Amino acid sequence: MSALSGVGVGRGIAAAKVLRMPEPLAPPGDAPLSAPVEEEQARVQAALGDVAAELLARAASAGGEAQQVLEAAALMAQDPAILDDVRARMDAGANAERATWDAYGGFRDLLLSMGGYMAERATDLDDVAQRVVARLRGVPAPGVPASEEPFILVARDLAPADTATLDLEKTLALVTQDGGPTSHTAILARSKSLPAVVGVTGLLDAVRDGQRAIVDARTGSIELDPSDDAIAAARAEREERLAAASAPITDGALADGTKVPLLANLGSPKEAANAVALGAEGVGLFRTEFLFLDAASAPTVEQQTAAYTELLQAFPGKKVVVRALDAGADKPLAFLNDAHEENPALGLRGIRALRASEQILRDQLTALAHAQGATEAELWVMAPMIADVEETEYFVALGRELGLRTVGAMAEVPSIAVLADQVLEAADFVSIGTNDLTQYTMAADRQLGSVSSFQDPWHPAVLRLVKLLGEAGAASGKPVGVCGEAAADPALAVVLVGLGVTSLSMSPSALADVRAELLTVTLEEARARAARAIAARSAAEARERAAG
Repeated sequence: MSALSGVGVGRGIAAAKVLRMPEPLAPPGDAPLSAPVEEEQARVQAALGDVAAELLARAASAGGEAQQVLEAAALMAQDPAILDDVRARMDAGANAERATWDAYGGFRDLLLSMGGYMAERATDLDDVAQRVVARLRGVPAPGVPASEEPFILVARDLAPADTATLDLEKTLALVTQDGGPTSHTAILARSKSLPAVVGVTGLLDAVRDGQRAIVDARTGSIELDPSDDAIAAARAEREERLAAASAPITDGALADGTKVPLLANLGSPKEAANAVALGAEGVGLFRTEFLFLDAASAPTVEQQTAAYTELLQAFPGKKVVVRALDAGADKPLAFLNDAHEENPALGLRGIRALRASEQILRDQLTALAHAQGATEAELWVMAPMIADVEETEYFVALGRELGLRTVGAMAEVPSIAVLADQVLEAADFVSIGTNDLTQYTMAADRQLGSVSSFQDPWHPAVLRLVKLLGEAGAASGKPVGVCGEAAADPALAVVLVGLGVTSLSMSPSALADVRAELLTVTLEEARARAARAIAARSAAEARERAAG
């Protein structure tokens, strides 16, 4: 038996045979055009339309976060700039396949150079290019292999179109060589409650088709060629966890009765009903970008008010935390800031971009205030990427001016933790975005597989920053929540509560596991686990100490 390790997603475990994703299509050759250029250009346009239609059809059947990801991929197939690039290359003599391949490759390199959110789209572009070239060749696009029995899917990485429509009766777990805990593979695996391990160095050289394996998302480990007894134990544990997930839904609490509200991270009002059904006690992070990212101009106050009202109406009497527009250089918007920056993750984004275009921020906060007045939800509003008390005071004052009752700050930059006592003098609350907080603390791009081992919220440096925020919250009597996906890790959720976090927000599919784990410890025990974790010298040691 041998073992591999990566970054685990979720708490599940699976034991089955491995199936590997087929290798991608080979790059096209440089053969000359086989028909008049106008005919070939029309053929490319038709292929792009067919691929877009296929992706939209998959989106409609997928729903939730998967639907949003697939719809974004369909837009990439319909992008007029890419079609113009393909036509120009064909006018210069390239054949249809080569022109398409190189056009998408050029856009892919551009996105990678921008980093952050835009770099996340690079894998999506690769998938769209593969599908269009396959259509031009008249062959099936590479995809998830068919199987008559359950399997563990192994791949270099997975495209959104593949992950979003997996057969969950057959696919028991995902393992990828590339990607990190916030990649699309991780996001979609989490949304489907599917155990996954990503960023596994050497995976494709070590694993073969048909090989037996055990994937444990809690430890981020993959055991190859396990014994029959180990297989049986893993399968029994999986059945036990599935049974526990179907237990009656209760509010989040520790074993001693300490309340820990469990909230949902949402990206659209359409996701509210599912969150409520899974037991969300409110919303800890509502991402408003869906209104802005595909728009040619900023949405009006009326358009925004309608969307926010729809969301708030789904949670009468419950807390709903809305994040102001989180965009800027890494998610360029022509009407906000689309200037090129060498390092967009450290550029004009979040609250910085909003201050530079204050009318957009004023309109958004005005719309939120209108929705607040029209519904019975308890609206909280926070600004992204707050660095210090001056930024906090600016945002809180503007929110109060425009009629918002509860205004806070998002903790994603390490400086806010160092200055937490000052920030909480001005803010009504703080919510910790652990994805970015980890990225900035460890100087590790959260989308870069080569540094994924650093992108781990269990690292003691990250936990100590959370502790600073938790202590400042307790001293000021103000709430400090976590809305990063670290909250979806049940073992880490216990540690976060022990560090002073007062609420946890996550993908709705993770609520059951976290709820069950919290009920196994008292507040004293959670604090003891937290103390052991922050005394560790590495993320792996922190996990071990917390479990010990």
